[in-house]
Amino acid sequence: MITEREYKKRRELLAKKFSNNSIGVIFSSQHVTRSHDTHHPFRQDSNFYYLSGFKEDNAALVFLKSKEEIKTVLFVQKKDKTLELWTGERLGTKEAKKRFLVDEIYLSDDFDKKFKEFLKDKKNIYYEFESKKSAAKKVLKMAKNFKIKHDIVPLVQKMRLIKSAAEIELIKESIEITAKAHHRAMKIDKKGKYEYQLQAEIEHEFKVNAAYSDAYTSIVACANNANTLHYIKNDKPLVKGELILIDAGCEHNYYASDITRTIPVNGKYSEPQKELYNLVLNTQLSIIGMIKPFVKRSHLQKSAEKLLTKGMIELGILKGDCKKLIKEQKHKKYYPHGIGHWMGIDVHDPAPYKDAKQREIALQKGMVLTIEPGLYIDKNDKSVPKKYRGIGIRIEDDILITKDGCENLSRSIAKTVEEIEALSFKF
Repeated sequence: MITEREYKKRRELLAKKFSNNSIGVIFSSQHVTRSHDTHHPFRQDSNFYYLSGFKEDNAALVFLKSKEEIKTVLFVQKKDKTLELWTGERLGTKEAKKRFLVDEIYLSDDFDKKFKEFLKDKKNIYYEFESKKSAAKKVLKMAKNFKIKHDIVPLVQKMRLIKSAAEIELIKESIEITAKAHHRAMKIDKKGKYEYQLQAEIEHEFKVNAAYSDAYTSIVACANNANTLHYIKNDKPLVKGELILIDAGCEHNYYASDITRTIPVNGKYSEPQKELYNLVLNTQLSIIGMIKPFVKRSHLQKSAEKLLTKGMIELGILKGDCKKLIKEQKHKKYYPHGIGHWMGIDVHDPAPYKDAKQREIALQKGMVLTIEPGLYIDKNDKSVPKKYRGIGIRIEDDILITKDGCENLSRSIAKTVEEIEALSFKF
C-alpha cells in the first residue's frame, strides 16, 4: 500500500514546481447522477487521490508557497449523523488530523472564507483550468483578478508518468485478479451462452477477489463484433467456431489493469484463426522485445505496423509493396489504433506523451504501458480471402519499463494458441 509519507512527498514535489508567493488548489470528485435521484458509485478524482489517498467527496487540497515555506491544507466534510446514516461514516477533521500529514485541516464549509484569506498575499494561482466541478468554477471567479494563472493538472499528470515501487505492486495485484478472470473465461463451458454471461463470469471473479469495480466497461465481443473496437453491448450469443475478443481489467485499490485475449468459443482455433492469431501474437512478442529505456513509442508503433503489414501480405489480405502500403496507410483499415497507452490510476493514464517543447517522451524506468497490436477484418470485406472475414483479434499486456529492458507484468495469463487451448473447455 501507499504510505502517508509517500502522499506527503508527492504534495511537496508538486508545490516545489510552483513559483514563490503562489497558491494551488485541487478538488475531489463530486457524486455523479445516474438517473433521477440515484447516483453512480462514488470514485475519487484520480489526481486528487494521487496527492492525498483521501476517498471522500466535497474535499479540497490547498498548497501555499512562500519564499520561506510550503504549507498544505486539507478541507474535509463535517461529521453529520443524519447523512452518515444514509451514505456512510465520514472521517471529519478530528480523524483526518490523526491520519493525514498536512499542515492544517478545516471543514469544507469554511473553504470559501479561508481561501479568500489565503489569496490575499499571493501573486500566482494554480488550479484546474478545464474542470467541470462546481467548486473549481467558484475558484475561477475568486481568482479573476490574478494576472498569473497556471493549470495544476498537467503538473500532476507529469508526476504520474513514473510509478513508485508501491504503485507497481498495486498494479501487479490488480493484474493477478484480472488473470484469474481471464482464465475463468477460458475454462468455462460456453455452449448456449451469451456475451453478457461471459462478462458476468469475468466480473464475478473481480469482485470475489476484492476488486470491487472494473477499470473500464468490459468488452466481450464474439465473431464480427470484435471488429467494433469499443464494443460494449455484449448482448449476442457465443457462436461455435467463432472467436471471442475479451478486453477486461479490474481496478483494485485505485490501480488499473488492462488485458485483452482472443479465445475460441469451442476451445479450439481453426487454421485461418490460428494464422491471424499467430501474426498478431508474434508482432506483440517482437514489440515487447524492443522495449527498454530511451526507446520511443513511435518506434514501437512503426515497427508493429511494418510487422503486421508484412504478415498481411503473406496471408493475401494486402497486396503490394510493404513500404508503399504503409505510406498510403492501407494497413490502417485493419490496424487502426495505437500500439498502447500509459496505465496506472486510470486505465488510460493521462500522463503526457510529449514534453513542453512538443518532443516525444522516450520510455523511462518506472513507466507502465500497454502493448496491444490487433487485426480487424470485417465480415463484409470482400477484398480479403473469405476464410479471414469476420475475425477480430487483439492481444494486450501490461508492461513495466525496467533499468535495462522491461517486465511483462501480465505474463502469467495464457496467451499462445497452445496455452489457451489447453485451458479451454471444448465442445
